[in-house]
Amino acid sequence: MNLDGKVIALTGAAGLLGGTLAARFAAEGAAALVLSDLDPDALERAAGAFDHRQADVTLAHADVTVPSDVDGVVDRAIADHGRLDVMINNAGVISPNARIHNLDPAAWRMALDVNLLGVVHGIQSALRVMRPQQAGAIINTASVAGLTAWPYAAPYGVSKAAVIHLTKVAAVEYAKENIRVNCVCPGVFPSAMHRGLPDSAMDGLAARHPLGLGTPADVVGAFVYLASDDARWTTGSAFVVDGGYSTP
Repeated sequence: MNLDGKVIALTGAAGLLGGTLAARFAAEGAAALVLSDLDPDALERAAGAFDHRQADVTLAHADVTVPSDVDGVVDRAIADHGRLDVMINNAGVISPNARIHNLDPAAWRMALDVNLLGVVHGIQSALRVMRPQQAGAIINTASVAGLTAWPYAAPYGVSKAAVIHLTKVAAVEYAKENIRVNCVCPGVFPSAMHRGLPDSAMDGLAARHPLGLGTPADVVGAFVYLASDDARWTTGSAFVVDGGYSTP
């Protein structure tokens, strides 16, 4: 399983999962990576933290809630490499830790704008290129929270559930054009998204994972598989990598 010669665009590349994905893609032989994030300084640090191997790495500032920003990421891949083989819609935010009656509309808007519409924009932008190519793979970062009921995080869970359904609809709509659309549903691994959560909340999440809390390295193999030609007959899947969280 490898990514030899593939051109890959990745949003949310400055985060812990995004940086781990970029490093693994480079190690698996990707020819080019177009890495984007809202935070340019964090993106620079993430890009400098791994061995690029033979991959041509390009950095791009992008707010996934702005369609033209996402178009700019895809346009950069086309301008520099003439194609886009894989689009990873990975940017995301976590919602405030509160019960539904305590959540204001801003919390819902933030989760839906980034976690759902950010993926919509990534899919639409990638399709501009992949449909004429008659080939491509789109992978969305969902969450086990979209498959189970996480209390105190309704906007996050709802947005991720929507990503899973969006993935399935897109997979059906574009299969005839040889475009595969899948999503990965990670369990919990500590990251900057969880900063500020009380220790009791993290302890509670850890207790729900039979294999314990994971790390990004435990998750990225699913993305590599779905991006590779080994997954040529896989589309519409919600690939669960959650340490057993969703099993009970």
